Amino acid sequence: MLIGSFAGSDVPVELRSLAREFDLGGVTLFGRLGNIEGPGQVAELAYDARNLGVELPGWVGIDQEGGRVARLRSPFTVWPPMAVLGRSDDPALAKRFAAALAAEIAAVGISLDYAPVLDVHTNPKNPVIGDRALGERPETVAKLGRVIIEELQRAGVAACGKHFPGHGDTATDSHVELPIVEHPPDRLRAVEFVPFKAAIDAGVAFIMTAHVLAVALDDQNPATLSRSIVTGILRDELGFPGVIVSDDLEMKAIAGTMKPSEAAVAAIAAGCDAVLMCGVDKHADVTLQAEALEALVYAVEQNRIPLKQVEASLERNRAAKQRFLAKDWKPPSEAQLKAVVGCDAHRAVSDAMLAFA
Repeated sequence: MLIGSFAGSDVPVELRSLAREFDLGGVTLFGRLGNIEGPGQVAELAYDARNLGVELPGWVGIDQEGGRVARLRSPFTVWPPMAVLGRSDDPALAKRFAAALAAEIAAVGISLDYAPVLDVHTNPKNPVIGDRALGERPETVAKLGRVIIEELQRAGVAACGKHFPGHGDTATDSHVELPIVEHPPDRLRAVEFVPFKAAIDAGVAFIMTAHVLAVALDDQNPATLSRSIVTGILRDELGFPGVIVSDDLEMKAIAGTMKPSEAAVAAIAAGCDAVLMCGVDKHADVTLQAEALEALVYAVEQNRIPLKQVEASLERNRAAKQRFLAKDWKPPSEAQLKAVVGCDAHRAVSDAMLAFA
């Protein structure tokens, strides 16, 4: 139920020990943590990280959206921001993009992409979403987001729609502080929820929560920690059957007021099936991840999180892993990687997208 992180280009002994003791949902790779040096190295690291899982293989996750949020840079194909794709309003181009993106990340063993962004960009002053969004209209975001999800998952990469219940109309960055969303419920259902409904209909494997205070839905708790939002709306009202994962619990919107271990308990209690702990800047503290897992075990023992709820979450995690990680995977040869990563066909797709820049 925890997807961790680590610094360096090799899995550290501390994380191996943590995985042996608690098992581990997986890891997320970052350039800023020194995890990414080149295609061959990423593939070897992904193979090692995948094998951290005890009961089932571990996820190897990444934020590979395009534009400024792309952890894999050249020689991987450099993708334009998603706003460019949105301006094309072309599902066929979105399909070509997602198929090419999936081929490259799957080639190096990435099994979970925290994409697409399903936020509707209705606030031009939004400092964190901006051109990461597919558009300003919910219909456009829903249409293209669905295509991206379907193509990623057709290629064997689990997709993750984000950030529920919507981060598109905020004026602050949740990496720094807690943004406030002040729209009434009817507006949220008519705009912000529309792309997430389409994602659910498309069978998206994961949905990520937002560290935002949606006051009309819960005026006390950020969405990630709100049972009325995570369970009441996303799980029950919208009927999402997949894995609900928190955004990074080390972001200041959450970590500014509580320890990551406390936040992990609150997020799981709210209905999240898994939590992300992604480190800060160039550091990732495996000790914090161990504390979070210990806190979760203790919370279940104290019945602050019902065992039945945890068992249901574990089953959703297992089902997703069996769907996307059932096959044995080994790093491809250098020649096989060169045939896929940054190939002419993929660069041609990027160029076609840039026509709408």
